[in-house]
Amino acid sequence: MSGELSPDLGHVETWLFDLDNTLYPLESEFMGLIEVKMTDFVERETGLPREEARALQHRYFLEHGTTLAGLMANHGIEPKRFLDEVHDVSMDRLTPDAALREAIARLPGRRLIFTNGSLRHAERVLGHLNLHDLFDDLFAIETADYLPKPALATFDKITKLHAVRPPQAAFFEDSEKNLVPAARLGMTTVLVGPHAAASTSEHVHFRTNDLAGFLSSARLQGSLA
Repeated sequence: MSGELSPDLGHVETWLFDLDNTLYPLESEFMGLIEVKMTDFVERETGLPREEARALQHRYFLEHGTTLAGLMANHGIEPKRFLDEVHDVSMDRLTPDAALREAIARLPGRRLIFTNGSLRHAERVLGHLNLHDLFDDLFAIETADYLPKPALATFDKITKLHAVRPPQAAFFEDSEKNLVPAARLGMTTVLVGPHAAASTSEHVHFRTNDLAGFLSSARLQGSLA
């Protein structure tokens, strides 16, 4: 299915998009700025040497879904303080993509952001990318009560909050593991980014390193393509 030149998405009425490294390219290294801030935070809060702090940061991400979730569970960190600090980075590495804007704008139905980042971070990034007006709502980590993807409870929450019918929904993500619960619920899943083509997961239905091109070529509800 991932090899189709014109993917058939004519059944999709709700479009879920991850934010970071999905709506802008991984190659921008924008997330690298945030990861450095995370290491700074972990190093300061735990008193660990920097390399150990970085290793702990990565372990929490793998075990809990986000570094924040691990810090909350193991260190009692107040989430807003963490989120405000690590997301306070320059937007200079992000460049608006007119082709992506046009491709998203043509999608019929509802468009939602589904991110493990904060609401303020999502608003800043979307504003800088000139995509802010294309989405009906933002489902951020605060909306999820700080329980990050890929937790099934968080998928349940967004589907109930927005009355999403999974068989009529598509989810675009740069993280393979975050697509697993989406696929199990019946959503169409699209892995985005430079590593997508190498994925062999049965939970990934489509793979692309060109989100704008993928969306532009897709067959949609009501289209004649």
